[in-house]
Amino acid sequence: MDVLHNWEKKTKERKKVFKQFLQRADKNKVLKELPSLHDEAFKKIDCTACANCCKNYSPRFKTPDIRRIARELKMKEGAFIETYLRLDEDGDYVVKTSPCPFLGSDNLCAIYESRPSDCHRFPYTDEDTFIKRQNITLKNAEFCPIVYYVLEGLIEKSKK
Repeated sequence: MDVLHNWEKKTKERKKVFKQFLQRADKNKVLKELPSLHDEAFKKIDCTACANCCKNYSPRFKTPDIRRIARELKMKEGAFIETYLRLDEDGDYVVKTSPCPFLGSDNLCAIYESRPSDCHRFPYTDEDTFIKRQNITLKNAEFCPIVYYVLEGLIEKSKK
């Protein structure tokens, strides 16, 4: 059976299992398994068929991101911020609207080459953030099939 079949429903059902796994997992073993599961997930899942991250999530726009993107769009940084961004409750710049204003109808990013570092790194399935920031991982599993796939793969490998 395809592990991704009905993944959204299964994520809700397995949230407690995922949380317990992340809390108890051997961090070194997880970090060792992440690169191969990450690569496997990205081979099986086409992000542009989903784009849930761009539809439901706003990356943080850090100063270097703002500079780079404003330059690409031929805008002054202040105008870029005023047009597209707002400060969130943590004091981070995030997009004003959902879905992301740079997401095209074809689910492609209009600023892909200069996208924010958070977008470049998302869904963090190949770095220690995945295990260190468990609440973010669990939240991401709710809307990202890659996170779900990697969690299920880690649980399966831990049984062996």
